Amino acid sequence: MTTTPNRAPSRAITSFVVASRYMPVYLAMILLIIVASIWAPATLEGPALSAVAPFGALLGITALGQMLVIMTGGIDLSVPGTLTLAALITVGVSEQSDDRIGVAIVTALAAAAAIGLVNGVLIGGLKLNALIVTLAVGQVVAGVVSRYVRTFPVQSAVPKALSDWTSTRILGISPIFWIGLAVTVLLILALRYTAGGRRFKVVGANPVASSVVGLRVTFNQVFVYVGAAMLYAVAGVALAGLLRNPGVNIGSPYLLGPIAAVVIGGASLTGGLASPLSTFVAAIFLTGLNQMMRALGLPTALQFVVFGVVIVGGMLVSGDRIIKAVERIMRERKRTSPMQPVEDTG
Repeated sequence: MTTTPNRAPSRAITSFVVASRYMPVYLAMILLIIVASIWAPATLEGPALSAVAPFGALLGITALGQMLVIMTGGIDLSVPGTLTLAALITVGVSEQSDDRIGVAIVTALAAAAAIGLVNGVLIGGLKLNALIVTLAVGQVVAGVVSRYVRTFPVQSAVPKALSDWTSTRILGISPIFWIGLAVTVLLILALRYTAGGRRFKVVGANPVASSVVGLRVTFNQVFVYVGAAMLYAVAGVALAGLLRNPGVNIGSPYLLGPIAAVVIGGASLTGGLASPLSTFVAAIFLTGLNQMMRALGLPTALQFVVFGVVIVGGMLVSGDRIIKAVERIMRERKRTSPMQPVEDTG
């Protein structure tokens, strides 16, 4: 009778490899705090942090929606239009009346769900290219926004109750931050501890094999665009409350920002693997970086350069590249390690 030699638990190795893809964003956050404490300490003070929290959470909420789409191997470029339309519907439907806030929010969510459904059917149902479809749908929504904004007076404001709510503090932090954190926790629990969440990750990682074993690939692809669009709408309503008088261009910063947060957060661009927590932290990191550059008084042009360099750097240390590097190192170590003799106990 023969026995094989003891080996390190495969589960521990797998956990290490998977966890390694999400480490860069936490290291980047630590580095940002160190740099800010030396050259821009005002960034870490109360007023600055109060500004970072809500806007970081808004970017985080939109990034979580984009993350879900990317987990299916797709991408969504209709984010700015969907977010802007939701914000303007909040203004137009509410008519500055506190009593109509609920109706306005439901209408904004329904409109966003319709946009997501169009994206999902064209991409998941008709198998059209996600990049082209969402770009085209985004342009159509932008046209709808331009038309819709003419239906109510210029510079109309959101209801006072909504703007007052976004200005309040819960434990010293904007309620928008807590909403973003709640969405993050819910996604963590859903993806990790529910059968539907686990199936969703499997479908994203390998849709062909998932279809063969009977999983509903098309349904997942349609559903994810609807869910993502509703998250964009949540961010749009909250942003409208912060700005009080939202304009037609408020969604522009949310075209590449969410994608950058997902990439820096370590998601696999081929689908399947992503971390809601890492994505949310990446959004806070990008917002904090922007705040630090403003505190340093950097020219706007230089801010764009730094932001672009950080995004490219995030691509260079993306989760997929880290996984490949770790796997290559482990293969090399296994190849060079001496073969252990098999013990004969017979």
